[in-house]
Amino acid sequence: MHSVCGASEDRMKKTLVSLKEGYGALRTGRASAALFDKLRVDYYGEKSPLNQVANISAPEARLIVIQPWDKALIGEIEKAIRSSELSLNPSNDGKVIRIAIPPLTEERRRELVKFAKSQAEQSRVAVRNIRRDGNDELKKLLKDKELTEDEESKHSEELQKLTDSYIKQIDQILEEKESEIMEV
Repeated sequence: MHSVCGASEDRMKKTLVSLKEGYGALRTGRASAALFDKLRVDYYGEKSPLNQVANISAPEARLIVIQPWDKALIGEIEKAIRSSELSLNPSNDGKVIRIAIPPLTEERRRELVKFAKSQAEQSRVAVRNIRRDGNDELKKLLKDKELTEDEESKHSEELQKLTDSYIKQIDQILEEKESEIMEV
């Protein structure tokens, strides 16, 4: 594999990871600790990721339990959840925060699927742009006589196979997320 293809594949992998992370934060009707991955809590003047100041678990399909390591943080955690765009209503008993995950309305499910599809399309476009950049780089190497036409053609084919593979993976990730969103 030529270094151009290797660099392109690294960028394609990052695109896939980014899509998965984005999907992890998408609220479905199912409880998931990943919902809170981007949530920050004021911890002694520092904005800390929630998962670094508390244990987050989903003991049931529609329940999340957050247990702060420092009980004094309960108010801050609740405040962070209420002010987030997650639209969740936390309650606490002084020791743990419980969050019931309400089922999604049909309309909200459709909105989420539409959003998931647009995220997937952005990822497909990113992968195609990476392929284009790789091909441009190969053409430059050919022009500078660092590659023969056969080598350039072979690497270009390799780049196309990588692109097809990553587009297929994006489609698969989207399909899984869609069925997760639509499950009642």
